Amino acid sequence: MSRPADLVQGTLDLLLLKILALEPLHGWAISQRLTQVSSNILQVSDGSLYPALHKLEQEGWIKAEWKTSELGRRAKFYALTRLGRKELDRQAADWARLSTAITNVVQLPDLN
Repeated sequence: MSRPADLVQGTLDLLLLKILALEPLHGWAISQRLTQVSSNILQVSDGSLYPALHKLEQEGWIKAEWKTSELGRRAKFYALTRLGRKELDRQAADWARLSTAITNVVQLPDLN
């Protein structure tokens, strides 16, 4: 399984912004959604998730609100802000350029 440390630096922010663009979620649900939509390939530990969420909140890209979870417990729900939507669009465009460039190199035919 890939871990955030195995990903291209900065990718975790993009992944979290994209997950939160779908709907507001609490931390555990964000982690589960990432694992689910990546077909169990991507997993994020609490030690990486919560500092990243805090950073995104400090940047103004997400906002947090205490609510009652589906299990009846209080949980901090995170939601994308308008500024976060702009950042998501910027990071997604950057990722598309980078991943296309990497794919072009990896798909070069071997001379052997």
